[in-house]
Formats: sequence, C-alpha cells, structure tokens
Amino acid sequence: MQTIEELNEIMTKPSSRFIQDIEKIHGDIIILGIGGKMGPSMAKLAKRAIDAANINKRIIGVSRFSSGKLKEELESCGIETITADLLNDNELQALPEAENIIFMAGKKFGTMGNEHQTWAMNTYLPGRVAEKFSHSNIVVFSSGNIYPFADITKAGCTEETPVDPVGDYAQSCLGRERLFTYFAKQNHTPVLLFRLNYAIDMQYGVLLEIAKQVYQERPVDLTTGHVNVIWQGDANEYAIRSLLHCNTDPAVLNITGPETISVRWLAEEFGKYFGKEVSFTNIEAPNALLNNASKAHQLFGYPSVTLRQMIEWTANWLRHGGEMVDKPTHFQERQGAF
Repeated sequence: MQTIEELNEIMTKPSSRFIQDIEKIHGDIIILGIGGKMGPSMAKLAKRAIDAANINKRIIGVSRFSSGKLKEELESCGIETITADLLNDNELQALPEAENIIFMAGKKFGTMGNEHQTWAMNTYLPGRVAEKFSHSNIVVFSSGNIYPFADITKAGCTEETPVDPVGDYAQSCLGRERLFTYFAKQNHTPVLLFRLNYAIDMQYGVLLEIAKQVYQERPVDLTTGHVNVIWQGDANEYAIRSLLHCNTDPAVLNITGPETISVRWLAEEFGKYFGKEVSFTNIEAPNALLNNASKAHQLFGYPSVTLRQMIEWTANWLRHGGEMVDKPTHFQERQGAF
C-alpha cells in the first residue's frame, strides 16, 4: 500500500459482519463533525456497506466544510452533506431528524490558552445535541484520556475503572459523557459512550510517529513506553455497529486493539524494516494510558487488521514517501496539556 487511493480502498471496504449489522440498523445515520480525521472514511465505509447490503439508508455528514474539497468528495460517493456550525444553535436546530447519530465533534489540540473553546465544544455542545436528538440512538465519541494511568503489567483500564481525567481536554471529555448521560436518563435517549485510543491510518498516528523517528535516526523517547492502537477502518466499523448497542442507561465501550504494545519493541521492529540503528532517551514509566477493549472484541470480534500488518504498511508507506497529515497524537503527553 503506497497511495491514498489504495489506502481508501482498504480502509472503506466493509467486512461481512459489518454488512450483516448495517441491515439491522433502522433508519438513516447522521455523522456530526464528519470533517475530522475519521469521519470521511467512516461515512464511505458505511455507504459501501449499505450498497453491498442493497438497502435504502441515507448517510448524512455535517461539518463547517470550511476548507478543501471534502464536501464534493463525500457527495461524489453518494453521501449527503450539510454545512453547519454546530455551536450556532439556529443551525443545529435546523438539522433534520434521524434515527441514528454518530457524534464526533470535539476539540483537543490547541486547548492550552483556549480552554473556554474546548469546554464549549466538548461539554456545552453535547448537551445541546442531546436535547436536539433526544429520540435518536447516539454513539458518542469519547477518549481513553479520561482514565487514570494504568500499571503496564496489568491489562489496562476496563469500562468499570473509575475515571480520573488529567487536564482540561480530558476533563471536558468526561463533561461530554456526563451531559449525554444526563439527557439519556432525562429523555430516555439510547446512548453509547465510545472511548477510543488510538486509531491508526497510514497518514498519521502513533505507529507513523515512531516510524518517522527511527527512519530519520532520531532518538525515541521511552517515557511513555506502552500504547494501544487499532486500525482506523476497524474503529470506524465498530462505531457504526455500536448503534445497535445504545442504551438509556448509557452503554460504555473501550475501543482499541488487543495488545499492550512496547514502544521500544515498535521502534526496534521499524529499525529492522529500515535497516537503521535505533537510539532511545529516558526509560519506560511504570504506567501509561492503556485501555482494555475485551468487551468490544466480544461484541464485534477482533480487529480485522493485525498489529504486524499495520507495522508493515506503515514502514512501506514511509519508505515510499506516502502522503502524511501533520496532526501528532501527543501520545507521550502525561500532564494533560494539549
């Protein structure tokens, strides 16, 4: 895999289990905040599954569409689009009703010095959306950042682990969950809280960041020495299928891959691919932000793309000068400063 076209083909190809589940989801699907890193591929994946199942269901993407050609790109794939600023209440209220909502709107990077906007997007807006779509099933994108750091020798935080967010971003994500939970109970709205970390695409993500350091012969910082990752296509599929598991007592799912992965091991594997000597700084902390997604794997099956495959794809992508998105994950951040 070396081109955007090949990447999109692989990432938006629906599995047979997804096609079976898309038939069980009644009604249309609106993706709020479709303009982010995951939204476009999620919409295309859902549309391909609908076409494969030969059913009649609309996918509608909502975003400001303030730059680029994403609106035209989505519409060319049969995805309807609506241009709206969700923080503008008139525009929010003008959106059509739908039986299913994927809520992806949010703000992470640039929080420092602009905390008020992060809280508005991540906590105020969710309350308005929950009121607007009180009769819909709502899958709410959240984050593993709301958990405490977990002992690297254990299996990571489960959905039952008490939350302990560090910093404004993580605290506002918990605020998002609390607002959706309040309105779920108040209005009997079926909700699922989708706690994701970290989705991988060839253009960005934890694996690419580590691979670039090795390829450019820069030392790899081991302080945050362990991570979780999941192929973005699998995360997208899980998000849509989660519409079947929403509950008025909100369901919670951790979404990531099955491994707790050593950053040192990842760097050394990339070193083998590139024929590079790997150097390191610092030593591994005894804890990290780690999620246990076994509950999601029980519901949906294991991810279709393995860690080894992601490593190989990432190495080839980097070697052949594949296109990259300059959106670092900051997975090393331990003070919640984004």
